[in-house]
Amino acid sequence: QVQLVESGGGLVQAGGSLRLSCAASGNTFSINTMGWYRQVPGKQRELVAVYSSGGRTNYADSVKGRFTISRDNAKNIVYLQMNSLKPEDTAVYYCNAGGFVSISYQNYWGQGTQVTVSL
Repeated sequence: QVQLVESGGGLVQAGGSLRLSCAASGNTFSINTMGWYRQVPGKQRELVAVYSSGGRTNYADSVKGRFTISRDNAKNIVYLQMNSLKPEDTAVYYCNAGGFVSISYQNYWGQGTQVTVSL
């Protein structure tokens, strides 16, 4: 099992910045990919950014150029630096970690952290 604990959410004005952190513990040796998703009420959870163990990153088009994902592999922490925040970035942000355990792929989720961007 892998446990994920997020921190860093909060309330910020449009144009401001926040940094989210997610620390993984437990069977972290199985983790390949770590990333961030977000969800607003009534909508599906969507990918924000992902960081693979090979160092590749991928971003949603809506956050490219504003958000940066980084990862400290030694500490099993993934960060999401969010700049130039917009009201439409308001959501609950979830940390995700995934990897193979034996032949099955396991997905793990954090409890979520609220990000609210005001006008």
